[in-house]
Amino acid sequence: MEWRDQGILLSSRRHGETSAIIEVFTPTQGRHAGVVRGGSSRKIAPILQAGAQLDLTWRARLEDHIGAFNVEPVRSRAAVAMGDRRALAGLNAVTSLVAFCLPEREPHLPLYQRTEALLDLLGQSDVWPLAYLRWELSLLEELGYGLDLTRCAVTGKTEGLAYVSPKSGRAVSTEGAGEWAERLLPLPDILRGVGSGEDVQIAQAFRTTGYFLSAHLAADLGGKPLPQARARFVEAFSRSL
Repeated sequence: MEWRDQGILLSSRRHGETSAIIEVFTPTQGRHAGVVRGGSSRKIAPILQAGAQLDLTWRARLEDHIGAFNVEPVRSRAAVAMGDRRALAGLNAVTSLVAFCLPEREPHLPLYQRTEALLDLLGQSDVWPLAYLRWELSLLEELGYGLDLTRCAVTGKTEGLAYVSPKSGRAVSTEGAGEWAERLLPLPDILRGVGSGEDVQIAQAFRTTGYFLSAHLAADLGGKPLPQARARFVEAFSRSL
């Protein structure tokens, strides 16, 4: 068995004395793991940094074996991330969420394309938080937990939308919320693609997307908590407000 592709390195861990087990996200193979022979060597280890773009060849005797990777670097994103604490937190949030949420060996091409584009924006602090928020929305959409923010779930109106139902993921207007408003999640305009994305609104939006990632997506994956890397990024972003 063999395939070739290009992908994003999600994680790397030492395996035995000289090898490493890596997990990558590729356009055609999805989230996929394999062994890199000599992966802990001085030559290869610096290449195996989370977020790196790699040319990959995977081989195994049988399809369900873990198999072995040959890797060639395309570009590293580590230098940008290491020089900016918030960028590093964002990189770790993205790679951790992909590894946590996606099933193994199932392609998700639209999400892959969005992920690669997002990571290529690392270091552009003026646009990255909003791009990351849109990426979280696309992650929810890709996995079947998309939010419907076009009209009020109660009145059917498109004006005055101010909340999101934590159960249905649908928008709710101020009129429709009534006495239930305190139990609903915030719906800043930026979640509906309105406005340029002030940081305060983005922080509010993270509360809403975080709820659906945790209470819906993670709950359906066996109830394991979301990776702490996501919370660390949101905290680092909020501290800068």
